[in-house]
Amino acid sequence: MSDTPPATSDPRAALTALRGEVAKTVVGQDPVVTGLVIALLCRGHVLLEGVPGTAKTLLVKTLSHALDLGFKRVQFTPDLMPGDVTGSLVYDNRTAEFEFREGPVFTNLLLADEINRTPPKTQASLLEAMEERQVSVEGSARPLPDPFVVCATQNPIEYEGTYPLPEAQLDRFLLKLTVPVPTRDEEIAMLQRHAAGFDPRDLSAVRPVAGPSDLAAGQAAVRTVHLDPKVAAYVVDLCRATRQAPSLQLGVSPRGATALLATSRAWAWLMGRDYVTPDDVKALARPTLRHRVQLRPEAELEGATADGVLEGILAHVPAPR
Repeated sequence: MSDTPPATSDPRAALTALRGEVAKTVVGQDPVVTGLVIALLCRGHVLLEGVPGTAKTLLVKTLSHALDLGFKRVQFTPDLMPGDVTGSLVYDNRTAEFEFREGPVFTNLLLADEINRTPPKTQASLLEAMEERQVSVEGSARPLPDPFVVCATQNPIEYEGTYPLPEAQLDRFLLKLTVPVPTRDEEIAMLQRHAAGFDPRDLSAVRPVAGPSDLAAGQAAVRTVHLDPKVAAYVVDLCRATRQAPSLQLGVSPRGATALLATSRAWAWLMGRDYVTPDDVKALARPTLRHRVQLRPEAELEGATADGVLEGILAHVPAPR
């Protein structure tokens, strides 16, 4: 990056300022930006779902610029090989030796565009890097940069010729964020920007307002956020309720419960508190759990959705006072 973010003693303020900076290029996606910041604070990965043309790529690219982080994008296609993502050994004629050529996974923010369009073998190579935060080549482990977050996109309306991620792999994503189509007013504002000469490839107006040091300080602060035993029990009760819901054939795993705990603590810290409330858990329940449950086919035919089922569970499981 050409600019260096200003030194700050308040990482919360710096990370909160990201929303305003991203809004210089992307209109009306504040909740998605907040979700991405929560993922960075929790060192987790994100699944972005939205129809084409909703600025998913621009959003992640702008966020990396405002955070002074490295960014790379991979367009997943049916012929993409694992080595195209992770890197591979290449023979060097000058030295007569094999040298490792890093793949795009060696970055801070990786946009895996249309991850469900590539075969399972290539998906697995990326998901291994996500979980282990390293790439193994010929028995040698090569650590990935820190922070390292994958933002994978999916098109929710086009499934022909795709390879849907198995439930066990979906569970590796911390959050599933829905990128909505802008409202009428937001779309008008977007068109006015373009009419005034806005170029989405030019991010010179976006300045770094936070950096890796702010993220590291934020991550350390989130780990100190207090969790009352009653709130912990509430998280468990919500997740256990999904396993007994008649509309679901797959409920939330214990990993999902720990994910909900982590995202709730990050949200509480961003809101300026050093303790988690039941409302924090409710706010993050849908984005943290919606991809960890699976509807029964008959419930799907009746029009049920994962968010709708979770909404019902949140309404029926009593929250601590």
